[in-house]
Formats: sequence, structure tokens, C-alpha cells
Amino acid sequence: MNHDPRITPARPDLAAVHLRGKVEAGRFAEGTEQEVVAGLAPVRKEPSHEAPLLTEALGGERVTVYETDEEGWAWGQLKSDGYVGWMPAAMLLAPGPAPTHKVTALRTFVFPGPSIKLPPVDALPLGAQIAVAREEESFAVTSSGGFVPKVHLAPLANVEPDFVAVAERFAGAPYLWGGKSSLGLDCSGLVQLALTACGIKCLRDSDMQETALGKPTSLAGLQSGDIIFWKGHVAIARGRNSMIHANAFHMAVAIEPVADGLARIGSTGSQVTSVRRLK
Repeated sequence: MNHDPRITPARPDLAAVHLRGKVEAGRFAEGTEQEVVAGLAPVRKEPSHEAPLLTEALGGERVTVYETDEEGWAWGQLKSDGYVGWMPAAMLLAPGPAPTHKVTALRTFVFPGPSIKLPPVDALPLGAQIAVAREEESFAVTSSGGFVPKVHLAPLANVEPDFVAVAERFAGAPYLWGGKSSLGLDCSGLVQLALTACGIKCLRDSDMQETALGKPTSLAGLQSGDIIFWKGHVAIARGRNSMIHANAFHMAVAIEPVADGLARIGSTGSQVTSVRRLK
């Protein structure tokens, strides 16, 4: 049986115990649930700061860790989308109280006390989750004692009404392979963030998204919210004539005419593989 290595916690020397009998490995481990305690944590291909960035884990995410090496790297699987990789172990701790709220601003700060004049101790990206213990004036106080502006938060159950509008808020954000925040993100990261903000479950990479999202439609009848796929790339239609996507040509999240994007990408030999409609 073929297992996608991106979402299968298995290496030749180590695999998750639930994969026993399905994969070959030197040993199997139960794994330990941990929580991302930094605002944003890199998930890398190898246990090195120089290794390629596969994706990023947002603050509050749960991770099943199967191994922590002597150099301070943890190998595990994100619970949100199943992605597997290496993370700095210093950014993980035993889970605290269950998250109650999520960040709705592109980015917000965590202050050490109830004043915006204090030096922030961290920054949280859109989609990061926190456990709010209490409120103090204009701040939500987290279970770990951080002060976050209430105006930048919403209860976990709240969802945005329009994922196209969420994507548009990232316009101009720099392109970053594997990125998932306004500091830098890639094409599929933009789609995942926008859909997740609207309560729509979405896998990480464009080929996964193409297989799992919506139903097929055509370019001829393109509507706002349709998702356009190429091999290795994805964009969100804003209507019949416009689309938004994070791309390496602009090195940013850009809004451009569909015709221009199709022509430019087509000139590289890449053609649209499908258009998917969620509703």
C-alpha cells in the first residue's frame, strides 16, 4: 500500500504505532501530544534550520510527537491537517487548557501586561488559537498570562462568511514556500488559511486540495470562490475576470486578471488541470 509521506508518520527507523503492520520501520512509537506555544513554528523536512520549510504550525495547534533528538528537534504530525515534519522542540510544550478563541486579525501581539506600551512577548498570526482565562479591560488574558487585544479575537465557533474576502486581506503579503502567515505564505497556504477561517476543512498542498475540495466546474463559467488548479499551483477566483493567488512571479499575494495569469502560467507549459466549486 502506498502512503503519502507528507501525511504519514513513518520513516525507515521509526513510525507511529498505529501503522504497525502497514509500514516497515525499525521501531514504533505511541507518540505524545504537545502544543505549539510559539506564535508560528516552522515544520521542516529535516532536523536543521537550513532544511526546506514544508509548512508552518500556528500557535495553539496540537502535535503528536514521536521523537525528540539531542539537537532539540521534534519529529511529529500536526493534528490540524496531518502534516509530518521536524519542529524546534523548544516551541512545543505539554498541552494546556483547550483553546477557546482564535485570532481573526492578520497578526496580533501578545503583551506581558494590560498595556499596548509594553514590549510584546510574541506575535500571533490569523488562525492561531489561545485559551482565554479571563478578560481585563480591552484585553483577553491567556491561560499562560499573555494579554491579547480582544478586538483581534473571536470564539472558536465563529466563522468568516466569505473565504475570498479573507484571501484578499493577504494581498501584498510576501511569497514564502511553506509559509502560512502574513509574514509569508505560498499558494496552497493562502487557500488553506482562507477556507479554514470560514470553517471549511482544507488539506495543506494544492494536489491534496484539488482531490478533496468541491466539485468540478469550468473556466467558462468561472464564479467568485471557484478554485483554479495547475500542477503545483492554485488560485482563487474573485469573479469571472479576476483571481488572487500567492505566486513566485510577483513574489507576493497578488490580484490580477484571470486572462493574464492563465497566459503567463501557460507560457511556462503549465495548463489548468481543473476548476473546483465548493458550493
